[in-house]
Amino acid sequence: MADELAARLARRQKIIDGDEPAPTEGVEPKPIYAEEGDKDTVDAAGNELADKLRRQGNINDGTQVVVSPSKKIWNPYTEFKEFSRKQIKEYEKIFKKYDTGKDGYIDLQELKYMMEKLEAPQTHLGLKAMIKEVDEDFDGKISYREFLLIFRKASMGELTVDGLKQIADLSEIDVSAEGVGGAKNFFEAKVNKLAESNKFEAEIRQEQEEKKKELEEKKLRREAFKAKAQMFK
Repeated sequence: MADELAARLARRQKIIDGDEPAPTEGVEPKPIYAEEGDKDTVDAAGNELADKLRRQGNINDGTQVVVSPSKKIWNPYTEFKEFSRKQIKEYEKIFKKYDTGKDGYIDLQELKYMMEKLEAPQTHLGLKAMIKEVDEDFDGKISYREFLLIFRKASMGELTVDGLKQIADLSEIDVSAEGVGGAKNFFEAKVNKLAESNKFEAEIRQEQEEKKKELEEKKLRREAFKAKAQMFK
């Protein structure tokens, strides 16, 4: 027993001195972590990275679709409680009419067409500014939810782009009057309203011009009268 122990000690000393290689057979290396909870953290991080890589691979392969914020499920009646159901349905009808691509968005070209139909054409920069004001997900187009934001912002006096203000004027039309006066649909009612407004403004300008002309004629008559009065002095 003493001889065996002495042999082991002698062999250990040789290993320490480098005279004999250390045994490797049957020895399993054990990972060392700074703290007890580090292993779980590393495993979690590895799983998260693997999930992200797998998801990206699926997207690249076309087996998974990226869901944008505007595509998430939401309820217009609960989110936009300030509008009646009738108003929201009319806004939806307008949106779908000008979403000619039927992809759930109004892009720049569709917005251009819409504004032309409203007889309020915009420049390219003007159209981009309109989209930018309500484009919450920065995708360069207007979703149905962002379309409703136009009317919300208008009701709060927060719109800064004139083109959006003209769209917001749609809310001033009494939809129940659709068809009255020859209007066949909601947008014809809008065009008629704008035409009436423009006609009224033109009449006011004409009255102002006539009044200005009348005042100028009175001034000329007074000056002529004064000139004649000077001749008799």
